[in-house]
Amino acid sequence: MPDISSLSPLMLGTLGSLVAGLMTAVGALPVLFGKTPSPSIRDLSLGFAAGVMLSASFFSLIIPALDTAEGQYGAGMIPAAIASAAILLGIGAVALLNEFLPHEHFETGPEGPSSVSLRRVWLFIMAITIHNFPEGLAVGVGFGSDGMAGGMPLAVGIGLQNMPEGLAVAVALMGEGYRRSQAWGIAAMTGLVECLGGLIGAGITTLSSLLLPWGLAFAAGAMLYVISHEIIPETHRNGHQNKATAGLSTGLVIMLFLDVWLG
Repeated sequence: MPDISSLSPLMLGTLGSLVAGLMTAVGALPVLFGKTPSPSIRDLSLGFAAGVMLSASFFSLIIPALDTAEGQYGAGMIPAAIASAAILLGIGAVALLNEFLPHEHFETGPEGPSSVSLRRVWLFIMAITIHNFPEGLAVGVGFGSDGMAGGMPLAVGIGLQNMPEGLAVAVALMGEGYRRSQAWGIAAMTGLVECLGGLIGAGITTLSSLLLPWGLAFAAGAMLYVISHEIIPETHRNGHQNKATAGLSTGLVIMLFLDVWLG
């Protein structure tokens, strides 16, 4: 059996993001067996997902971006400027996707341009695609930057937080009238977009070492937008903010532990 660590960063990024994305399908499995969580458990789980992403953004992406930029340009203003600019670019890129791609949120309804020709299910899929792509991008950038050491903590952490997201997607789709098998299948498919993000992220960072700090901080900015615009408002909408905050805190420290332990 070949040594996984001997694979190229591009292959590691693609495979790592694929495995992380498949955890969405694993998380959605309970709906196939009639197990649907209460709204409070759903918000607790989504809070956990936000905590993992928040921790990964800083400890696995922004700090390594600053360290890499300092190695290239020395200490001073330039590394901070690169990280700041790349974070804003990541936020802006996902904000543009959110603005111009028609999609639909579970609670607040349609956003983006009107598109009556799109079936309702594809509006949901578009929303989750916007959400999941930055996660795959982050995993790919992690592997592209430092191989197994850089990508493994992100792949494990993103995989863990994909499980409650997959369940939340499937439950929400069942609430819209879809059969259990349909809801599970759609939730599973939304995770596969992370593989594309991983391929792009790993590819960008392996093209040139000068792109590495930009790629790391860009991926962080993309995830920070998703946390602020999508997940946290969703978890606070139904009066379960205390549980959501507990979940966020737990996810943050678990991802921090994984990053130090596996990195």
